[in-house]
Amino acid sequence: MEDLTGRRLTVVTGASSGIGLAAAIELACRGDQVVLVGRDSARLHAAAEQVREAAGELPEVFRADFAVLDDVRALAERLRSAYDRIDVLANNAGAIVLQPTTTVDGYELSIQTNHLAPYLLTNLLRDRLSRIVVTASGAHRSGSLNPNDLNQPLHRYRAMSAYGTSKQANILFTTEAARRWRDLPTYCFHPGVVRTRFGGDSRLITFAMRLLPARRAEKGAETLVWLANQAPERLRSGGYYQDLRLRQPLRKATDPQLAAQLWEASAKAVGIDASPGSGTGQAR
Repeated sequence: MEDLTGRRLTVVTGASSGIGLAAAIELACRGDQVVLVGRDSARLHAAAEQVREAAGELPEVFRADFAVLDDVRALAERLRSAYDRIDVLANNAGAIVLQPTTTVDGYELSIQTNHLAPYLLTNLLRDRLSRIVVTASGAHRSGSLNPNDLNQPLHRYRAMSAYGTSKQANILFTTEAARRWRDLPTYCFHPGVVRTRFGGDSRLITFAMRLLPARRAEKGAETLVWLANQAPERLRSGGYYQDLRLRQPLRKATDPQLAAQLWEASAKAVGIDASPGSGTGQAR
């Protein structure tokens, strides 16, 4: 394992471009040792070069496709082998899925990529972590989560509704993680509408982005970087933030009963033991 005494280690998922890359660059320039996680190897290595150019140090990279839960399990093992602690885990990877798609694991693609995969990764790394920051979204307002049927969006598929459901799950995860893991500060945030590759395959989304007051990725990453650096006593674990301020999401995204139900349903879906006192999530 690498000796990181005196330096903060931050793992950023979805770091190949957009908010994740902008956050990684800023955190590296502030002195963090950043670790980039992404799906596409070529783009991931190109992103690492951008970090090196900005901060003077080439970060480590780990490739994993969150549409494949075995990739997430392998990623967790590699991170555990490489590092004895992870000071910040930025669960930033996400996607909007334009057509109804089922993963090899049997789940609707956006709920797996945006929620189940980071849920699994976080549980498998639980004993290594000191802080969690989750990229959520104001799109949670369009979500309609049913913990008893995580594939509900497939029944009558609408891309933005499926995406909103996965973002609702992000906030519910944050709520329940803060309740279960009182020693582990956990925050989520809405980055605003950001000009990135996100949804770039859709002409409609690309056109809408041109009409909306979209911001640069660096601005979208600002709250992520801020949450990674603030003293925990100045923040509220389980809180939802936007533009460096605590905000109030819709009640359906913070309902404690729904959050607990989602946690248990997610544990069953990814095959881990999430019972109290189980420690690091272990396969059943």
